[in-house]
Amino acid sequence: MATEPTPEIGINESDLKSINAGLGQALADTFTLYLKTQGYHWNVTGPHFRSLHLMLEEQYNALFLAADDLAERMRALGVKAPGSMAEMLELSTLKDHEPTDDAMTMVKNLQRDHEALAAAIRPLSVAADEAGDGATADLYNGRLDFHEETAWMLRSFAS
Repeated sequence: MATEPTPEIGINESDLKSINAGLGQALADTFTLYLKTQGYHWNVTGPHFRSLHLMLEEQYNALFLAADDLAERMRALGVKAPGSMAEMLELSTLKDHEPTDDAMTMVKNLQRDHEALAAAIRPLSVAADEAGDGATADLYNGRLDFHEETAWMLRSFAS
């Protein structure tokens, strides 16, 4: 990621570098999960088609907006956000493509990914808060709430 002049916002440069690395990872994982969710939305079939189709649409729309928030936070903190599929795939820890025709496998894949993203974001929130970056910590806490609730919804659907 290309850097710009360090913003003078009361966060030291090494903390900003670490925070931005975490934001880049969260952005890449969020974007990967967005694409996977939208692909499953397009391709889900079976007896739960309508309810899953609608639920997945709500989720991918929320993920798209979250990706924008994460990218814009990176820009506010002085770095360029990853903006290509290659960059997203390089940074993402989530599997980007898990084709399946089974709706319950889709649900379980997404549940696992939301849980993994929540687990990855939790320490980033703590680190941002400890560095005095409450805005990024708040952003992460909102993401935690979304991923934990979404994982619960998916778990409940699959049980």
